[in-house]
Amino acid sequence: MRVAITGSHGLIGSALAESLERDGVEVVRVVRGAAGANELRWDPATGEIAADALNGIDAVVHLAGEGVAEKRWTDEQKAKIIDSRRVGTDAVARACASAQDGPRVLVSGSAIGFYGDTKGQTVDETAGPGEDFLAGVCVAWEAATKPAEAAGVRVVHIRTAVVQTPEGGMLGKQLLPFKLGLGGKLGSGKQWVSWITLEDEVRAIRFAIHTESLRGPVNLSAPEAVTNADYTKALGHAMHRPAFLVVPPFALKAALGGELVESLLVSQRVVPTKLLEAGFVFNHPKIAEGLVAALRR
Repeated sequence: MRVAITGSHGLIGSALAESLERDGVEVVRVVRGAAGANELRWDPATGEIAADALNGIDAVVHLAGEGVAEKRWTDEQKAKIIDSRRVGTDAVARACASAQDGPRVLVSGSAIGFYGDTKGQTVDETAGPGEDFLAGVCVAWEAATKPAEAAGVRVVHIRTAVVQTPEGGMLGKQLLPFKLGLGGKLGSGKQWVSWITLEDEVRAIRFAIHTESLRGPVNLSAPEAVTNADYTKALGHAMHRPAFLVVPPFALKAALGGELVESLLVSQRVVPTKLLEAGFVFNHPKIAEGLVAALRR
């Protein structure tokens, strides 16, 4: 089997590539610049990719995109975030559609940001989009796969929750404060956090590749969301550190900018209905043991 991956050097992409290669799957990395062995060249900024690039590829996992929480959301940065997903995804989808003996499935990145602030309400894949910036990004991101879907390729939009790994993301950024005994909840701590370990994220992507019944939006989120206060408590316990402080919103806004901070303080209580109905079993369904497993990794 041959699987092409964009974003193969990111947190999720690199872990996915390693997992596939351990099992003898041939991984073809879609990269910028000159392509070496088992690599394909593309330019996600312009959408440039050869029409025959995906010939002979069985599945494509598209994970590339400008980092959402890496920089302040200036108008320029927001344009980069949405354009990197819309233009790059359209290019991948068109390459899937034009390939001879090409991919049967395109697993394309998305996020639970699609739902916006669920305000404590539990939502699954049947819920509509939210109204904030990230929701709009996800809507455009998913719509860009239409050329592949129109050509008969099975398309799965993986709406990923907050991935738990010490190598980066939400967990990675909190390790140092917690190690110093300065860990604490964000704001009131009442906001819901939907999460998934990196191990289960990779397993779920591989499950989506092989499960013919899965198509359209699929939530990649552990079955039990937690409040930020409970997440903080579980992380403190996993690290054997106190976690009684409170990070006030004004401090976050000073460091990150207002609109980005607001996205961190919304409630997103998401359940993975489609995965569970298809028979996927989470290795880490609960936050306490999920964090312990993530830190051990």
